[in-house]
Amino acid sequence: MATRTNDRKARIEKMRRAEQARERRSRIITIAVSGVVVAGLVGFGVYVLNKESDKKDQKVAEAKAPVTGEKSWDAKKLGRTHVTKAVTYPMKPPVGGDHNQVWMNCNGDVYKEPIPDMNAVHSLEHGAVWVTYNDKASAGDVSKLSEKVKKTPYTLMSPFKGQAGPIMLSAWGKQVTVDSASDPRVSQFFTKYVQGPQTPEPGAACTNGLGGK
Repeated sequence: MATRTNDRKARIEKMRRAEQARERRSRIITIAVSGVVVAGLVGFGVYVLNKESDKKDQKVAEAKAPVTGEKSWDAKKLGRTHVTKAVTYPMKPPVGGDHNQVWMNCNGDVYKEPIPDMNAVHSLEHGAVWVTYNDKASAGDVSKLSEKVKKTPYTLMSPFKGQAGPIMLSAWGKQVTVDSASDPRVSQFFTKYVQGPQTPEPGAACTNGLGGK
């Protein structure tokens, strides 16, 4: 009887030790997996932060770098008086000068028809970038630029028959001509001049003006 009792105790003790060993292995595995997961999350977080930092650095670099082929006018010599009579601008499209007291809506507004120069110039005074195109621009480029403008406050877009290049981007005192929407200078111009340092009236409204939304 004593022998059977001892054997039973021995089996129970063996089972107890085996269960404890399994629990220890489970804890080790759980800790190891948790460590891997945490390390992965930390690594991913660092990666995301680095990517965001890279994007910010790229935007800063774009904002500082000159836009190749850009034309500039002395902002101080561009009139800013509100007038009602017609103004003849020396550049097409105009990049500044006396203008109508009402601005064109420029909250990502895309106009299918030509818009009044005098109202568009007022939008430039508020820090907008005006994208214009003529019949030399492809339908694909026009569509791509339209989508970019629609996503960007303080921009507007319209056809402009009198311009020399197929696609032109204008800000107050600044202008560049490109041949396609994929030209990297398009994004650079947006980054540099949408509410950029050239803006005579930063923060002024781009809504509740003429022409739409």
